[in-house]
Amino acid sequence: MTPTGVALRDVREQLFDAADRILLRDGPTGLTSRAVTTEAGVAKGVLHRHFADFDAFLADYVMARVHRMDAEAAALREAAGTGEVAGNVAASLTAVFESVAVAIVPLITFRDELRARLRQTWPAGVPVLTEAAEMIGRYLAEEQRLGRVAAGADVETLAAVLIGSGHLLYADRTGARPEPAAVRHMVSTVIGGVTTIVADDR
Repeated sequence: MTPTGVALRDVREQLFDAADRILLRDGPTGLTSRAVTTEAGVAKGVLHRHFADFDAFLADYVMARVHRMDAEAAALREAAGTGEVAGNVAASLTAVFESVAVAIVPLITFRDELRARLRQTWPAGVPVLTEAAEMIGRYLAEEQRLGRVAAGADVETLAAVLIGSGHLLYADRTGARPEPAAVRHMVSTVIGGVTTIVADDR
């Protein structure tokens, strides 16, 4: 039990979930160690008993959220060969960008020490966005193998463009979320020229 009476079944996830809520509500400037422990309902010292310092906490938090994308990546791989390629990609992008992913990007750019720590295990790109680009790229490569994406298409570049364009759609955290039709239109614009037309039967 913590001094506040909260059972610590998994204090890391308790603190990470609190960080999610703060980032989505207040942005990176609102994410402090005191804000996290207050949001989690635990004593201030709890975070520092489990992490060397706040940037160590944030680095573990970011990587935990990257690994959360494994389930989405598996679902997208399983969708290969079914439905419509643009529809599959649009659904996956929506899942990524309606999560905490968009809020994590400014957090990484906001904190120099966090970027330095992440570089030790993530040598290039921005975690979450680069993982999402790889996920989309692997899916498009599988659809290419199945003949639903043109053989000559550069799927890695297409994936990077999709992630960049998706991030622009969702970047305004204070505004309304993009309509599904807007996400679908963006995806179709990027990949429409290299995909076969398949009715969305899902």
